[in-house]
Amino acid sequence: MRLSRFTDYSLRVLLYLGAAPEGRATIAEIARAFGISEHHLVKVAHFLGRQGFLATTRGHGGGLRLARAAADINVGRLVRLTEGGDRPAECFDRHTSQCALTGSCELQRALKLALEQFYAELGRHTLADLQLRPRSVRTLFPMEYAK
Repeated sequence: MRLSRFTDYSLRVLLYLGAAPEGRATIAEIARAFGISEHHLVKVAHFLGRQGFLATTRGHGGGLRLARAAADINVGRLVRLTEGGDRPAECFDRHTSQCALTGSCELQRALKLALEQFYAELGRHTLADLQLRPRSVRTLFPMEYAK
């Protein structure tokens, strides 16, 4: 399975914030650290805020921070939300599927089982399990932490 860019960026934002000094950072800092568009990160941050993963503060000294402890952020739940559904193939949507094999092939069952195992494994992990060590973060992103 390949994660969408949105999911990838969501995970990066949360991992970065979990290791950030004082537990917060701005969208601009995160964008620079990963070399990705601020525009994309605004969408990610808005979504993560609506879902209760991020808290945002405007103004001087503001930015993004985790809205709950890293140990309370389940990676499987996050990926399910950011991926927006469990349809790895066209045949999973019986209303729009154009596949002539729908209902006659075992691939759909195999993919469904694989997807269930994928989410089950991710569901065993929290953001805390994946957390970067502060020293590693300073080495990976020296410009952001040189302040």
